[in-house]
Amino acid sequence: MNLQTLMDMNPWWRGKELIEKDYDIEKWKEKKHSWIPKILNEINLKPFALHILLGPRQAGKTTAVKLLIREQLKLRDPKSIFYFNCEALADYKELIDIIETYLEFKADSGIKHALIILDEITLAREWPRAIKFLIDRGKLKNDVVLLTGSSSIAIKGEGELFPGRRGKGKDFILWPLSFRQWLRVLEPKLYNKISPIKNFNELKKKATSAIMWLDKLNKALIKYMTYGGFPLGIDAINGNKEEAKQAYLSWIKTAVLKADRDDLIARQIFKAILERMPSALSWEGIAKQIEIKSPKTVSAYVNLFKTMFALVVLYNIDISKKTIKFGKNKKIHLIDPLLLELLEDWCLVKVKSKESILAESLVATHLYRIFPDQIFFWKNGFEIDAVVMENSNLYGFEVKWQERSSKIKSLPQFKEIILLTKKEFSKKPLKIPLSVFLALLDV
Repeated sequence: MNLQTLMDMNPWWRGKELIEKDYDIEKWKEKKHSWIPKILNEINLKPFALHILLGPRQAGKTTAVKLLIREQLKLRDPKSIFYFNCEALADYKELIDIIETYLEFKADSGIKHALIILDEITLAREWPRAIKFLIDRGKLKNDVVLLTGSSSIAIKGEGELFPGRRGKGKDFILWPLSFRQWLRVLEPKLYNKISPIKNFNELKKKATSAIMWLDKLNKALIKYMTYGGFPLGIDAINGNKEEAKQAYLSWIKTAVLKADRDDLIARQIFKAILERMPSALSWEGIAKQIEIKSPKTVSAYVNLFKTMFALVVLYNIDISKKTIKFGKNKKIHLIDPLLLELLEDWCLVKVKSKESILAESLVATHLYRIFPDQIFFWKNGFEIDAVVMENSNLYGFEVKWQERSSKIKSLPQFKEIILLTKKEFSKKPLKIPLSVFLALLDV
């Protein structure tokens, strides 16, 4: 690999001020609403570490790593920061060549510790072979390596190919902005007035303090339900929403085709999901509505949508045994409000009670970010929309998006069941307006 090519991607080697001329940084500075992702503060930059940053396309991963570079240039030698976009790479051999070219440049420059960022690495065929090869030969032992990928289609399970090779490294997901982080960007004064909870034991106390801001929070939540937390969705608040929807629809179609799946079948499955939301459903039920009558095919596609970070799947839980009922019907929630609207357009479906569906989905997806392996739902006579297991305790969350809510039914298996309402608030039984609850979740 020609060193000049690497220098073109790392102009700060010639002067750290040149990061301000970077295309992604310039676009970030031009935005009316720009932010530094909270996740960047969580990445350990002490060697050795192999970090993996995932997330849907257009969620801002490339901008995030450029902002990380911008901050690190204030603290270290510019030549100790190496960035490479792997989209045009054919395979692991080219990847090894690129990294070794930089490592030689690093040694010649007297650099002992480097931050190596390989963007969209999952597009290079058999990319794990390159990383394993270099780690096993000790060539990266003094460095921090950050890999990014657009989805977990190609990377699914591949972090497990590095047993004992991750060092201080962790996996990270860059989601669309949560409601609380959306407030931080668009309503910073309101955001600063609300203290987030550390666990559910603080919920009653913190909600009591935040309830005085209910009117403003409700107005903000309606806007969040309309535009969502994706960067292009936020831009669309003062711009063209259709452009944002088309960009994210293109991401979905492209990801489906890259996984060697049929976008027409994907469209049929999304249509079936939209028509049943927010009810629990089965793969068999969806299969009856599409041209390929195979529950296995439906399961494979839904898993694909999940690994694309387009949706989350909640399984039914046996609250007495605290075990998962994998064979029962599941609940599916889209990860961002904007996806619901663009999928309506694509599938030619008009979803009924859209705000109510979005309200339940926002609860499920926000809690999923905190408890990805401990969130479920329960149904037996009546339904608890989201069930979270925190420290062996079960907490239930029932969403009632209406002017006046019903009574909370108590179950001995739950430490507490919280009713999430439109406006109602009470301590006993615990009823919390949805906008207040979401504002308290620090995700």
